[in-house]
Amino acid sequence: MLPRIADSLSFLYADMVRIVQDDTGVCAHIQANDNRTDTVYIPTAALSCLLLGPGVSITTRALTTLARHGTSVVCTGSGGVRAYAGILPDSLTTHWLEQQVAAWSDPDRRLDVAIRMYGMRFGDEEVPDNITLKQLRGMEGQRMKALYKILAQQHGIGRFRRNYHPDQWHAQDPVNLALSAANTCLYGIVHAALLALGLSPALGFVHAGTQHAFVYDIADLYKAETTLPVAFALHQSSNPEQEARRRFREELRLLRLLPRVVRDVQTLLTPDTDTERSERNDIDMVHLWDPKAGALPAGVNYASGGD
Repeated sequence: MLPRIADSLSFLYADMVRIVQDDTGVCAHIQANDNRTDTVYIPTAALSCLLLGPGVSITTRALTTLARHGTSVVCTGSGGVRAYAGILPDSLTTHWLEQQVAAWSDPDRRLDVAIRMYGMRFGDEEVPDNITLKQLRGMEGQRMKALYKILAQQHGIGRFRRNYHPDQWHAQDPVNLALSAANTCLYGIVHAALLALGLSPALGFVHAGTQHAFVYDIADLYKAETTLPVAFALHQSSNPEQEARRRFREELRLLRLLPRVVRDVQTLLTPDTDTERSERNDIDMVHLWDPKAGALPAGVNYASGGD
C-alpha cells in the first residue's frame, strides 16, 4: 500500500545533484568537495512527489521509473518554494480532480466551498447562516485591514496600505516588496501540493480567470500566519525580496505546510470524508462512468448473456 500523500515522508526535495537510474534503482549522485561522488538511493515507490530544486539533472530512465511507481515530479525553486513545472505519472488517480470538478461545476457546491474557505480564514469566528459571498468578501476585507493595522503598530510603522504594481515594482515600499516575494514562494508550495494530488490549479472557487486561480484560493488560507508577519518584520530591510524568500524558507521547516495544505484541500472538496483514512490509491485507477451508478468496474464484458 503506497503511503498517504499527506504523510511528510511522501515529499522529497533535492538540489545540486544528478538523478540517474542504475541496476538497483533511482539514485542521486552528490559531488563532494574532495571530488568524491556519494550515491543516495531514492525510495521512488514510497514517494508521492519528488521536488527538483536548482542544479538538478535527471535522466529519462529515472523519470520512467518515477512514472511507473506513480511519483509526481515537480521542478521548483530553492527550498521548494516555487513551482515551475510538474510531471504527473499515468498511474496517478483522478479521484481528487473529479471531486474538484464536481464541486466547481455545481454553483451551490462551489458557493459552499467558497464559504468554507472564508470560514477557515476567519478561524474561530462564527460565519453567519445564509451569508452571501459579497458579505464574506466585505468581512474579509475588514479583517485584513485590522490585521495590517495591528502588524504596523507592532513594528512601529505608520499607516500601511497594500499596493501591488508589477509595472512599478521597485517603487514599492519594503513591506510590499517583501510581501509580494513571500507570497510568490507560498504560491509555489501550494502549486506543488495541488500537482501532487492531481488537481487543476486553474479551477478556483473564489478566484477565477487565471491558470493559478485555485493556487490563490488555497494560499489565502495561510497568508495571515506566514507571509504577512515575515513582510512586516522586514520594513527596514535594504533587500526585502531576497530576505523575505530566505526567512520564509527557514520558517517553513517548522510549519510543516505541505501536509497541512493537502489535508485542508481534501477537507474542502470532501467535507464528509475522513481524509486521515483516504489513501492515495483508495479507488480503482480505471473505471467506467455511468449516469446512474456513478462508477462501474472496468475490464468487464457488459454484453447481454444471449449475445
